[in-house]
This record gives sequence, structure tokens and C-alpha cells, in this order.
Amino acid sequence: MKNPTLLQCFHWYYPEGGKLWPELVARAPGFNALGINMVWLPPAYKGADGAASVGYDAYDLFDLGEFSQKGSVATKYGDKAQLLTAINALQENGILTLLDVVVNHKMGADEKERLHVNRVNQDNRNDIDDEAIECEAWTRFTFPARRGNYSRFIWDHKCFNGVDHIENPNENGIFKIVNDYTEEGWTDQVDDENGNYDYLMGCNIDYRNRAVAEEIKYWARWVMEQTQCDGFRLDAVKHIPAWFYKEWIEHVQEVAPKPLFIVAEYWSYDVEKLRQYIDQVEGKTMLFDAPLLKNFHDASLQGSSYDMRQIFTGTLVEADPFHAVTFVANHDTQPLQALEAPVEPWFKPLAYALILLRENGVPSVFYPDMYGASYDDTGLDGGTYHIDMAVVDKLDQIILARQRFAHGVQTLWFDNPNCIAFSRSGTREAPGCVVVLSNGDAGKKRLTLGENYGNKIWRDFLGNRQERVITDEAGNAVFTCNGGSVSIWVIADEEAASR
Repeated sequence: MKNPTLLQCFHWYYPEGGKLWPELVARAPGFNALGINMVWLPPAYKGADGAASVGYDAYDLFDLGEFSQKGSVATKYGDKAQLLTAINALQENGILTLLDVVVNHKMGADEKERLHVNRVNQDNRNDIDDEAIECEAWTRFTFPARRGNYSRFIWDHKCFNGVDHIENPNENGIFKIVNDYTEEGWTDQVDDENGNYDYLMGCNIDYRNRAVAEEIKYWARWVMEQTQCDGFRLDAVKHIPAWFYKEWIEHVQEVAPKPLFIVAEYWSYDVEKLRQYIDQVEGKTMLFDAPLLKNFHDASLQGSSYDMRQIFTGTLVEADPFHAVTFVANHDTQPLQALEAPVEPWFKPLAYALILLRENGVPSVFYPDMYGASYDDTGLDGGTYHIDMAVVDKLDQIILARQRFAHGVQTLWFDNPNCIAFSRSGTREAPGCVVVLSNGDAGKKRLTLGENYGNKIWRDFLGNRQERVITDEAGNAVFTCNGGSVSIWVIADEEAASR
């Protein structure tokens, strides 16, 4: 695929009412013209909140909007027929489709069970109380409306190692379930935050139970057959044992009719943790570059005091570019969400230019940055806020520039704390570009591009600068950008030819 570019086709506050799948059918024919060739769909199966569920409160993986469960047939995004129509429309237009996989926990159980649990210290999950409490918990999933269609597997407390609510006595917290698989505590090869970060929420799935592991493999085979998807986005992998996902990815790649694109969310700003996970799964998945997002967030807040030479320091795309999916925002980082770390609007064009036009990593674009978003929600302080996420200025042009000009060898001029630049040399088949960015005053860079670029006329593809730049015989020229802005310089005659 030429310059793969991923679009996250939803956000946390996408409107209810089954609008997304039909929207994708309408947008599919235009994605290639924009430069988008992969889309990441939200969780497509029934959540505990039914038609109001974003999808990360996974209830029934086998209900893609087909059964009357949790108060509705359709999910928030539409019914199964609409989903399949949307995927087909995307694929007919050459767009790869990634499904979101939420297999860390289950929520919305159908029945309670009697069981024993141990109380757990939330700040140190390895501190498990010796006393076993007899109680009731919502841990049995029978999916009565589905009646065994597609899978007859019944989930009970032996499939889980933890819950966050018990009854008789009524308590909230973290409770380790006592069963044959949990005698040694939580599972291994998970993040070490809070001692052991196996437990996240709801009924926490225990993959030491081999029946559970095989059911999730079977579900993967089933969902690939049903949807003909092209890959997966894996949710919350820091809470799931790496040994299981290594096994699962090996399985799905083996049985898939085509190589799958797989990217996982391991939310940590510590790049060494990301590298450790990649090692544990033997490089079988890419990871989202959360440390780079943190750098973008910090740079956008600090303005001209941020040293732009360090923008890629401590990032996955710097340490391991072949396993990095870069991004500027997602549904967890948007305002009022749990991992809120928004990049200020003025810096977003710079950040997108850095991920879309450099040769390293696979970039991901966020739906509200392309199409906007408006919503109201409660903040952590209890107050209610109205949020307007505006379309990022000229983002469509930056994405298009990726497809037309982000080709060839990359050269960096990261030699000034406020103004940096890089070039792409182009190839025999496709032109290159020069990108100049400043987080302070108007910037300029005197660059030597070589005699192959001598006596050329350059223009700013974004139109932020109106002058023309002319290189001398040796390919030398001064390239500029506005303050707090980015310019993408392209050779004028090659720009016209590349349309």
C-alpha cells in the first residue's frame, strides 16, 4: 500500500441513532481522494448500554447488531446489515477496514452467582487480603436473546479473575475471584502499574482458563468470516497477558485469507514499556505511540519555550519506527475523557505534518480533526462543559500532501529550538517536498538539497506563504514558514503534474 494512512472513524461522543455505518457508505467513495486508505471502526458488537454504548463495555461479541439485547437490536452505530454494507462499500473503494477488539473484560452480565472473593488494595493489586468472602456477583453471561446462535459458550465466574462490585455484602472496589485458575493471584506479563495492572474494570477475563482463550480465538475466526475485515485494533493490551495476545495474533494471521494489519493500544508514556511489550509478542503487532502524543500535548501548551529539536525524543517512532502508529488525538484523549491530553488547535497542523509527511511510522487521523465534533459532558470536577472540536486547519491538504509528495529519502534539519525542517527527496515516480515548521516567530531555513534540485521554483502547497522560492544551481535556497505554523514546499511544475 502506498503511504498507508489510517482514519479513526469515530469519537467518544459520536451521536447515537445508528448513523455511523450509513455515513461510512456515503463517505467511502471519497476517502481515496482525501488520501485515506485504512479506517478503524469502533467496537461493532453489543455493549452493556445497548444502543447508547460506545462499545468498550463489551457484553456480547457475537451480536453485531442482530439480536434484541440490552434494550435494542442495533448498536449505537447501526445494525449488522448496515455494518456489513459499510465494510463492503469501503473495500469496494480500496479502503482497508480494522475492527476494534475489546477482550479484556465483560460487562452487563445476565445472572448473579454465589462465589468467594478476596478484597484487593486498589493502589497495590498484589496486596490481596487472605480472607475469602462469600458473596454474590454478576458474573454469568448466557445471552438469552441470542439462544446459542454462533456460540453456545456460557461465561461464568471461572472465566474471570476479578470484579469491581459484589452483593451480600454490597461493596465496590477490586475483588479477586477465588477459583481454580487464580490461586497464584493475577496473571503475569501485564503492566506493573499499581503492582500488577491485570485488573481494569467489570468482569476481568482470565486467559489462564484455556476454554476462554479458545473461545476468543473462535470468535476471531467467526468475525473475520462474517465481516471480511482487513485487520484489528486491540484495546487495553497492557491489562492482558502478552503471552495470550502473541498466541492469538499468531492464530488469526495463520487462518486469515490475507495478511492482517494489527495495531494495539498499550497506554504508557514510557517508551521502554512499549518496547518490552513488542519483544514479548515477538513484534507481531504495532503499537500506538502514546509518548509522541504526550510530546505533542506538552509542545502545544509550552509554545515557543518548547525545544522542537526534542519533539521525537523518547518516542516509539524514534526507537522502533517499524512498530509505531503515530497519532495526534483519539477517543480517550479528547476533552473530558479519562486520558485527556488534547493538543492545542494551533499546534495540530504542525503535529499532523510531522506524522503524515515523515517516512517513519503509520499515521492515524482522528475523526473530529477531519469533520469536527460538538458535545456536552461532565468533567472530573463535576462541572458540565460544552466542547467544540473544530476541523484542523488544512488537515485535508496535509493528508493529500502525504500521498502526493511524501516520497523518497528523508533528511532532517532539527538544528533550532523553534524552527525545524525536513525534506523528502522524491523518487523517479513521485515528487518530494520540503517541510518547515515553527512554534515561535516566523521561521526560515537555508537548505542545501543538491544539484538535482537546482534552478527549481517552489511553492507552499498549503498556501500559508505566498512567495515563490527558487533554488540556485546547487539546490540552495531559504525556505520559510509563518510563526506557529507549517509550510509544505513543493516544486511548482511537479505539483501540477502530480494532480
